[in-house]
Amino acid sequence: MACILCVAKSKTQTTCPFNFFFFFFLFLFFSEFPKVAAQMINPAAALSDPKNRSFYCSLFLVASLICGAYFIGGATIAHEYKEVLYYLLSIKWSRKSFLQKLTRWKVVYNRQNTNFHTCRNRCQPSGSEALPEGIIAKTSDLEPLPLWGSSVNNENSKPSKSLLAIAVGIRQKEIVDKIVKKFLSSDFVVMLFHYDGAVDKWRDLPWSDRAIHVWFAKRFLHPDIVSEYKYIFLWDEDLGVENFNPKRYVSIVQEEVLEISQPALDPDKSEVYHPITARVKKSKVHRRFHKYKGSARCDDHSSAPPCAGWVEMMAPVFSRSAWQCVWYMIQNDLVHAWGLDVQLGYCAQGDRTQNVGVVDSEYIVHLGLSTLGVSDGNKASIMASWVINSPDPSQKGDSKALAPSSSDKVNDRSKVRMQSFIDMQIFKERWSAAVKEDKCWVDPYQLSTN
Repeated sequence: MACILCVAKSKTQTTCPFNFFFFFFLFLFFSEFPKVAAQMINPAAALSDPKNRSFYCSLFLVASLICGAYFIGGATIAHEYKEVLYYLLSIKWSRKSFLQKLTRWKVVYNRQNTNFHTCRNRCQPSGSEALPEGIIAKTSDLEPLPLWGSSVNNENSKPSKSLLAIAVGIRQKEIVDKIVKKFLSSDFVVMLFHYDGAVDKWRDLPWSDRAIHVWFAKRFLHPDIVSEYKYIFLWDEDLGVENFNPKRYVSIVQEEVLEISQPALDPDKSEVYHPITARVKKSKVHRRFHKYKGSARCDDHSSAPPCAGWVEMMAPVFSRSAWQCVWYMIQNDLVHAWGLDVQLGYCAQGDRTQNVGVVDSEYIVHLGLSTLGVSDGNKASIMASWVINSPDPSQKGDSKALAPSSSDKVNDRSKVRMQSFIDMQIFKERWSAAVKEDKCWVDPYQLSTN
């Protein structure tokens, strides 16, 4: 008991030796008690024996020392045991407090554990754990709502299935007007990115108030905002859509399970920079390009861009899952996104040779206009010719407005072009550095060849 108390408080460690010797003396006394009692019956005989006299002297001396130490240290011992008593009482009360807390924890645990099998698989968004699941709005959308008369229970107010996001400048107003009208008639949400800042000059168009006018895709097309839309069309503005039906296109990419796609380009009317994007007649979809001559050949065994798994960053269409990946690849400080198309296959949600493709049955015309910067006369004439030959006769008389004025001939296109190449080089360097630094990342296409 004495040594247990010593462990309980450091000060009482000084009393351990005394207690040990005290009990040890008692042990010796009682172990020798039968012998001493027998000798006390005949004390004269016991004292006459020199060995007995020596024993009694030693016993008396030890008893005197023990008793003296006991009485001298009594006050200290009493003080030590008093502190130990206080310590034990504090433990008792602490134990009581602990038991009370333990009881409360047990109640909370039992309450949380009641529906363990129901709740263990719940996956709430980070930061929403403190809220009941039914109140959590996990997604958002770009659907405009009125300030009054909001139809919460109106089934017709559900957001559109897909989104068209298109970069526009006021010089291509007529072309964009045709594109937007076609998509709005197919129940798309339309978002315009005004790279020239001329937002007010679009107000005269009937659909202007239905469109969303913003700036940069990286900032306004966050996956959480556009997660309500099944497909995101991220298009340039210089595209002809006479032979394109948005609803049929969506139906085809769903049927073909294309996570990343683009409509094919009419090779007779378009500027085609990458052969894989050209339309294949009498085909619904193609996923690769064949080239059997020259240095860069493409055949059925090719598995890397530009032979397979490739679309151009001109009219790409992303599934919801693919866009969530692509969004993270867009660099905030690289405006033109050149070089991004080479790596899009990594976001194909599987094999890029199967999940990336070009839709031939719904095709477009790429006018190849110098939209970023002032265009020259030849490019303007291409656009004017397309407008004149369009099926909408009301647009023919406006073709003169497309011709460049004298002030338009101040050409900044070369600067835009140079910046595009700089952006592409920076992106390539960042990609290479990221691959080298990330020791945990495994390239699924490391062995891909053409």
